[in-house]
Parts: sequence; structure tokens; C-alpha cells
Amino acid sequence: MADKIKIMVVDDEPDIVKIVKIAMELANFEVIEAYSGEECLEKISKGADPSLILLDIMMPGISGYETCGKIRANKDFKNVKIVMLTAKGQKGDAEEGLKVGADDYIIKPFDPYELIEQVKEILER
Repeated sequence: MADKIKIMVVDDEPDIVKIVKIAMELANFEVIEAYSGEECLEKISKGADPSLILLDIMMPGISGYETCGKIRANKDFKNVKIVMLTAKGQKGDAEEGLKVGADDYIIKPFDPYELIEQVKEILER
């Protein structure tokens, strides 16, 4: 059996992490949880090897933009897809995320099934 694709969910809101985790596990992904940019960077530097990171923009400590920039600055992680999670109506945020190296963005609140479809599509690119 092939290893499950790993998705890291990074959000300072535990409810969002829980919803995303349930959705991703339904779609047969393995989920790595992180509740801050710092925790995300620490986990990947210690060998967590996600294929895709769902990264909230607005977090205390280092923002999703900074986290994305730091991941992109490390050539070891150049193949990791990064999807920014942004609150509705903050289109500029999404564009900013793409500038710092995100592959795509998803607007919250999102439908868990749409999220699954979007994640699968991004992984196939």
C-alpha cells in the first residue's frame, strides 16, 4: 500500500484545524497539525514531510506570509505546495500570498468537500 499523502494544517484556531483534519482524513490524507507558523517551521525542520501545507495568513507570532517565505527560502522544501487560508473579502491577502510563493489560496469559510477537491487538484498540478 502506498504511503498516504501528508497534508499539514497550520491555523491558530483549533476548530479550523479540526474541521480541515476531518475533511482531509475522509479523503485519505495523513494530517500533520500545527497551531502557529513557528510550530509549522519546527515540524518541517524536524522531518515532517508534507506534500501540501494549508497555511492560515493571520496568526499570532509569525504570519502565514512569513512562514511561507521561510519555507520557500529553503530549497529542501521547494516541492511542497502551499495553500493560503484567508478570511473572506481579503482578496489582497491572497494576492500577497501568491507573491511570497504560495501555490494557491482558499477563502474561509470553506465547504470541506470543496476543500478536498481543491487540495486534490493542487496536488495534481
